[in-house]
Amino acid sequence: MARWLDAALDWIPSWIDHQVRRHDQPGCVVSVVADGKVVMEHAAGRADLSTGRKLTPQHRHRVASHSKAFTAAAVMVLREAGKLDLDTPVGRHVDGLHPKVAALNLAQLLSHSGGLVRDGGDSGQWDNSRDFLNHAELLADLAKPPVLTPSTRFKYSNHGFGLAGLVIEAVTGEPYGDWVSREIVAAAGLTDTRPDAPFGQGKPVARGHTMELPLGRRVVVPGDNLTHALAPATGFISTASDIARFFGSLDPDAKTSVLSSASRREMTRTLWSDRDGGLNLHYGLGIMSGKIGSWDWFGHGGAFQSCLSNTLVFPGRGLSVTVLSNAMDGMARPWSEGIATILARFEEGGAPSARTRDWCGRWWNLWGTVDLVPMKDRVLVAESDATQPLVHAPEIAVKGRDRGVITKAGGLENVGEPASLARDAKGRVGSVHLGGSRLQSESRLAADLRRRYDTGDGKGGR
Repeated sequence: MARWLDAALDWIPSWIDHQVRRHDQPGCVVSVVADGKVVMEHAAGRADLSTGRKLTPQHRHRVASHSKAFTAAAVMVLREAGKLDLDTPVGRHVDGLHPKVAALNLAQLLSHSGGLVRDGGDSGQWDNSRDFLNHAELLADLAKPPVLTPSTRFKYSNHGFGLAGLVIEAVTGEPYGDWVSREIVAAAGLTDTRPDAPFGQGKPVARGHTMELPLGRRVVVPGDNLTHALAPATGFISTASDIARFFGSLDPDAKTSVLSSASRREMTRTLWSDRDGGLNLHYGLGIMSGKIGSWDWFGHGGAFQSCLSNTLVFPGRGLSVTVLSNAMDGMARPWSEGIATILARFEEGGAPSARTRDWCGRWWNLWGTVDLVPMKDRVLVAESDATQPLVHAPEIAVKGRDRGVITKAGGLENVGEPASLARDAKGRVGSVHLGGSRLQSESRLAADLRRRYDTGDGKGGR
């Protein structure tokens, strides 16, 4: 593994720990996979706030729309076996569809270009006011025509992936969950992944949580709903490492996969762009894609009424990142994108050198927190509270063991001013000076704040 990647993976867990605290989130699990191997997995926070159980990388989460990539992979496996064709009308395999729905093909379903309704006329399954649709209820919705003309634009549809699941059942003669568990999940070597609830015995489960508002506190949302006929769209349960490994195996350059390289290229290439969504996202077959800085990515996100998740694969680099969060306002997407920017900055800057490696750690003052992040020939001043902490980070050029100069920073910052480390009698760094600002450890700042401002009556002030 490259030294720059080692250095990045050394710092990311500390940053995630701080982010969970700073944004008052229940918990988060991160996994990074390089060339098919898990090179980092880290958990922060709690699996269940009502019990205080600590979250671990082994905890399963609902990964929601990550399910779509498994379903698309299942279709491609059947296509490679000559049992399905992406262009064949789905009405040849499933009865009871509206004629215009029956005329749709699998490529349209898997790319969200069939014009189908997103979640039906009553989408109460998403706020737990009703159960997820069973087969009969899904077919009843699909007996109605598409809401938009097919193949005119990208229009996300969970119903479309539910219909793809019905096609898989018709072709294989087995329930979707049984066939996919054997031919996709087990074949990919995933041991902690299931297509739907129940979670299974002997495996820890992360509970979801509401937002703090309107109650003023979070409460547990179990997230153990059966998703029935919509499992192909949103039912999957997994760990961060299983998801990162599976999505990494969809890279056309991956050495091992349940699919041929040609099928992986077909899944991950852009077919439609979401031009009205504001996020500059593209879609292939069960796969999202985009760009973060100069790095291309493909992957998917997931939103269940308990957990939010996001996965990014960086083709050509052999890297994949999965972030799972267990709250309705979870920050899986911004944190995964933040990790992408961290990796890119370390790739550019290199691993710390003997000259820079002492310039490290998290430092506090009344205004906030920074991390000193050493690289080969510079030290970055990361804004620890930010979700992309290194993108605009000031840079320090180290001039001596404890002396440096801030050589790159915004015009509102301390560019051109000195930076220094202050050590105690044992040679340990006790504080940092950036220009005229002094920063210290969290415990020392806490002591200062208590001495200066904390009256002990909960009101503050002197």
